[in-house]
Order: sequence, then structure tokens, then C-alpha cells
Amino acid sequence: MTILVTGILLGGTYALIAMGLTLQYGVARIMNLANGETFVAACFIAFWLFTAYHINPLLGLLVIAPLAFVVNGAIYWFLLKPLVDRAKNRGQLEVDSILATFGLLFLLQGLMILGFGGAYFSYTFLAERFVILGSAYGLNRVVAFAVAAIIAAALYVYLFHTRQGTAVRAVAVDPTSANLVAIDVARTAMIAFALGGALTACGGALLSTFYTFNASMGVVFTMKALIIVIMGGVGDVRGAVIAAMVLGITETAVATLIDPGLTLAATYALFILVLMVRPQGIFGRQQS
Repeated sequence: MTILVTGILLGGTYALIAMGLTLQYGVARIMNLANGETFVAACFIAFWLFTAYHINPLLGLLVIAPLAFVVNGAIYWFLLKPLVDRAKNRGQLEVDSILATFGLLFLLQGLMILGFGGAYFSYTFLAERFVILGSAYGLNRVVAFAVAAIIAAALYVYLFHTRQGTAVRAVAVDPTSANLVAIDVARTAMIAFALGGALTACGGALLSTFYTFNASMGVVFTMKALIIVIMGGVGDVRGAVIAAMVLGITETAVATLIDPGLTLAATYALFILVLMVRPQGIFGRQQS
């Protein structure tokens, strides 16, 4: 039971970065390999706000999320939209966006290493015991999961109960048809990309409350997010959440029962298993 609860608590923060990449790839059609750098940058901003100005990381989300939204929106509009405009098909756009964001990954990583070096960082926040079903867990992990759940619920309401959210889902299904019913596809894609960056940043800020991080680990979280997105079904937020929980539980079980050093190997093993059994993902549609 301890492994299950700990895995779910970890999966909650994984879900945010996965939902962020789901929006960016599933709606904006951009495979953002620099998504993990947004995640790490949010860790550092939360760290800086807490240690320098004693700002609660949860309140820091009110700064981090809008900042990530604006920065990611600008990245899409000035760096990636020209690639979208010139792409003749989705395949070309995916290749171009992978190359562009691969370069962006190293640019952002280099800037963070220049600013913070290669050291590992952490800070103490809500480092208290919280009892669930007779077992003690870190209060910071429980609070991070609760906030992640609230953010995920807000995203669900936005996507399924607002006009703009309906437009986002329409563009995810078929941009051409969405354009025929007067949906501004370019603007909607930019909003989805920016919102995906904001979700990823929220995940980073929450994870920083109980996780040790450094400037070079963004690529690891990009790969985890990509694995979760494919496991859950590209473009499906529900699948991303469930896959994130499965990944969190798997990593926790391997770290507890076998060896913490094998968690990444277990992640890839799970990914390969899903590709063999259900390549379209949990909620993905079988391609005809």
C-alpha cells in the first residue's frame, strides 16, 4: 500500500508535465524536446522565490504559471509558427519542430548551467509527516499532489466546458475542419502550446518542493513526459493522467523493491511493453 500511495503522489506531478506535452504535441503539432527545460526552469524559479524572498512555492505558482505561458507563447509565435506556416504536411512539421526544439533544449540548458552551475539544489518545504492509512508520507508530496489534482481538474473544466476549450479539442482532432467552422487555428495552437508550457512549469514548481534537481536533468523529464504521452494516447489528457500514475507506481515499486538506479530502465521497459501490446496508447485510436 505504501508503494501504491507513494507512486500515485509522484504520478500526480508527472501528470502535469505530460498534460503539457500532450497539449503542445496533440494540438499545436509541435514535438517540444525543450519541454523538460521549462520544467527545470520552474524548479529554479520556485527555489529562488522561496530562498531569496521567502515566497511560498504554492503562491509562487501565481508568478511561474503566467510567466511560462507568456514565454512559451512567444516561443511558438516567433520560433515555431514560421515552421508551421512553411510545412507542407504534418511529417515535415514534426521533423522541423524536433530539430528546432532540440537546439532550443541546449540553449536553455546552457543558460541554466551558466547561471546555476552543475550542482544539485533543494529546499525544505512542509517537510513533515502526514499519515495516510496508517503510513507516514511527506506532507510536501501530499500537498503537491493535491495542487496538481486541482490544476488537472481546472484543465478538464476548461477543455470540456468552455468555448475556447472546445476549439482546442477541435483543432486537436482536425485543424482543417476546425478552420472551416471559423476557429482561428493559429491562435488556438499558440494558446495550447503556451498552456502546455504553463502546466509543465506548474509540475516543476510542485516537484521542487520535495525533489533534488539540477540544470541538466530536463532531458530526463522530457523523455518521461514523451513516454507518458505515447502510453496514454497522443492528444488524450485522460490517458496522460492514467499513464503518469502507472509510471509513478512503477518507478516507486522498482526503487523500493529492487534498486533506485533501475527506475529509468523500468520506465523504458514499461514503454516498450506498451508499444508491443497497445501501440496506440491507452485511449488512442487504432489507425486504419
